[in-house]
Amino acid sequence: MKDSHVIASDGELHVDSSAKDPRLTLELNGSLSISKVISEDTGSFLCSSRLPDNRTINAHVLLQVTSGPYNVTTVIYPTIVLPNRTLVTEEGKSVSFKCSTRPSPSQQLNLTFSGASNNNTSLTFTPLPILEYTIENIQPSNQGVYTCSAVNTVSNRMVNNSTELLVYYIPSRRPDCMSMKAQNSSSVQLNCSWFGAYPTPQLRWGKDGDFQVTDSLVVSLNSSTLKDRQTLTCTARHELLKNEKERSCSVTLSLPFPAGEPMVSVLEGTNVTLSCREFTAVPAANTMWRKGQSQEPIVPGSKYVLSVEGPDLKLTIVNISMYDEVYYFCRSENALGVRELEVFLTVKASSSAYTGAVIGVFIAALITGCAFIVAKILYSRRHTICLGNCCFSQAEDRGDVVDLVESDDEQIFQDAVPRLPPLTNGRHTTLVQIHRIPSSDDHEVIVETHPEPPEQKDEPIEEKTEESREEVEELVSF
Repeated sequence: MKDSHVIASDGELHVDSSAKDPRLTLELNGSLSISKVISEDTGSFLCSSRLPDNRTINAHVLLQVTSGPYNVTTVIYPTIVLPNRTLVTEEGKSVSFKCSTRPSPSQQLNLTFSGASNNNTSLTFTPLPILEYTIENIQPSNQGVYTCSAVNTVSNRMVNNSTELLVYYIPSRRPDCMSMKAQNSSSVQLNCSWFGAYPTPQLRWGKDGDFQVTDSLVVSLNSSTLKDRQTLTCTARHELLKNEKERSCSVTLSLPFPAGEPMVSVLEGTNVTLSCREFTAVPAANTMWRKGQSQEPIVPGSKYVLSVEGPDLKLTIVNISMYDEVYYFCRSENALGVRELEVFLTVKASSSAYTGAVIGVFIAALITGCAFIVAKILYSRRHTICLGNCCFSQAEDRGDVVDLVESDDEQIFQDAVPRLPPLTNGRHTTLVQIHRIPSSDDHEVIVETHPEPPEQKDEPIEEKTEESREEVEELVSF
């Protein structure tokens, strides 16, 4: 019996017509045979037997019919589907996974991941017919194969659905461009690299070349086609460059420019170091020291010591002699050309070490002597000091002073008076100076005469003879 309906009998019980099924057969030993089992056969079966003593024995059997799993599907979004059915997403996005199968009892769904560093790692599982899983901020390490498995726990039958997921990514930086030293100076090698991008980017030097799928592109250019300050550009392409489409870097070529001191002085018998710095050349220049007008290469040894400190190439000359007083050349060369720094080395004899001090002392003594002589001259002529247009004389008082009262017209007398003839008193007057001396009350005109040394005592001007007065009036007119 199933669900209180007789489905099979040995003849004593009537089988319900609604429950009659040709797939059911009652065996002689009391077994029930079901052929072509279907899911509807699931249920509780009752086996009832009557013994000769009219006792009844009942036995219950629970039949569970399982199937599948069937129609296992996997959906991953947001992604892009490639022609080979591979899914692609971008680094940093949130990616969702959804596994499903047809509902069936005794069934379990599992989601596993197999990547470069691990295999078959279980992410999650559920007894439900639908499984959902999300990865936030997906990274390149999440790239691999995702498998959705449906397992029948009764029959242990398993059905898998695998999907490969690629995570595209590009570095945030731009490509790197650099120049490299070539084996010969007639060519320039340029390298363009953009590591850390997946899939491999496409690179190209210049505008007319073809893009090549590589993360490092090296080209060699003939120096005859290049010039100073020329800029060469490398362009990169990638599937993820949607807005900017391309990224680029550039190299600007430059001639070398060695720098240093053009003149160096040193004492005989000492050591000297000549320094030359070159760091502007693109591509990098080969720098060396040479000696003399013939520019003979300098061979390192006990006399010459070469050393490199960063961009500086230094030449140390040991035990300087007069024969070392020549020109030295710092020569820098790259594919664009050659430039030189000319350094002249002056060697001074040891005896001339104090020459500067001696000259300094001599000049100081000369200045001091000159100052002393000028001071002495000024002091000896201190009685006459000229300031601007005025001269003041401090000669000793000789008594030949005439005080005259100035008229109301206040005229200024500047007429030169020639030498006067000897007067009756025997005095000789050589110069008459007329001064205007202002005062608060009145004005005076002072006439100073500078005569020859007197032989007699000065006499007042009022006592002069009438003849003298006439001569003075003839020579000096007011």
